[in-house]
Amino acid sequence: MIEATGLTKRYGAKTAVYNLSFQVRSGAVTGFLGPNGSGKSTTMRMILGLDDPSAGHVTIGGQPYRQLTNAPRRVGALLDAKAVHGGRSARQHLLCLAQLSGIPARRVDEVLGVVGLQDVASRRSKGFSLGMGQRLGIAGALLGDPEVLLFDEPVNGLDPEGILWVRNLMRKLASEGRTVFVSSHLMSEMALTADHLIVIGRGQLLADMSVKDFIDRNSTAHATVRTPDDAGMRDKLSKALSEAGGHVQPEQDGTLRVTGLELPRISDLAHEIDVRLWELSPHQASLEEAYMRMTSGAVDYRSTQDPRQGLQQPGPHPQQGYPPQGPYPPQGYQQTGYPQQAPGGWGQPPVHQAPQQQYAQPQPYAQPYGQQPAGPPQQPQPYAPANALPAQPPAAPAAPAAPAAPAAPPVAPPAAPSLNKSDSEDAR
Repeated sequence: MIEATGLTKRYGAKTAVYNLSFQVRSGAVTGFLGPNGSGKSTTMRMILGLDDPSAGHVTIGGQPYRQLTNAPRRVGALLDAKAVHGGRSARQHLLCLAQLSGIPARRVDEVLGVVGLQDVASRRSKGFSLGMGQRLGIAGALLGDPEVLLFDEPVNGLDPEGILWVRNLMRKLASEGRTVFVSSHLMSEMALTADHLIVIGRGQLLADMSVKDFIDRNSTAHATVRTPDDAGMRDKLSKALSEAGGHVQPEQDGTLRVTGLELPRISDLAHEIDVRLWELSPHQASLEEAYMRMTSGAVDYRSTQDPRQGLQQPGPHPQQGYPPQGPYPPQGYQQTGYPQQAPGGWGQPPVHQAPQQQYAQPQPYAQPYGQQPAGPPQQPQPYAPANALPAQPPAAPAAPAAPAAPAAPPVAPPAAPSLNKSDSEDAR
């Protein structure tokens, strides 16, 4: 059993824990809850003798941790899964802990199998994922087969299968008569794992009770009532329930939230006034709802809305082929074809204007930039190079015109020189 009495810890002018008293009994999983910065980790460090309290004291089995005989074999803890030498393998890390505590080496392979790391036991821990590191930390806590176990965020980084495994492991350890003290921010997981809760806020005790009592005292149960989609029928039922002493609150989805009346009484009232019910269901608050309600005034770190949210201007929408000029038009840029006229300042880009539906699929240019493709052929094929594009494809062959200056042929890249033995020696 862990017992804290008047536990206080100050860091200069800051008081992390103040006059904290509680008991963690054996044979149960005790959840340790509180907002970030509430003093949970500091409390656990004082339990393990890592930090000296400014006032008060804490004992394990009636003695401070530092006075326990062979403490590592009586108390196991996971406070920081990253506190592992990255150059050591999982087996080497656990073997070092076992040798320091006088634990047989065969126990190392046993706990590696318990946490599921037997296949990666020879890998260096610096290559482990966050979840694998958590499993290694849990293995270190189980190494001495202790009677008292402390875990700080043990499911952090674990996948759903790992979370289920940790939950079953905690309950199994508690069923064996051990003391299990678990800190976590996952309310849904604590509701399924913990039997008892200790809740602190800003270093002070807020609650010390069972999970069921905690939910009952910090939440209000209500009934959800749904009638046919008839406003008159809904109003009629609301009036009858209010006259009977209930509190009725309409919800956005058309249901009625009723408090102060039991479900049988609501059903009887609806029957008396001839109102059909499509739904009549109880609602019990979750642990998360109860926790948020209790700790709402003890949260130190609150997020605020970004004042610049929604003020970002849309970025430029690049037009197909060439960057746009001028301000971004409200209607956006056209996405098909090329513009009839090239934007100023960009040389002579292609001026092709053929409708997009005349092409089966766009084909890449087969010539360097600066040589424009001819009009669209009858069958989809690569464009043939030409000097210019007509505004519209010619409907019929025209009379021969005066010969125009031939287009400059594309400059072919120079062929690689062929060097014989003597030439290569000269080149060197």
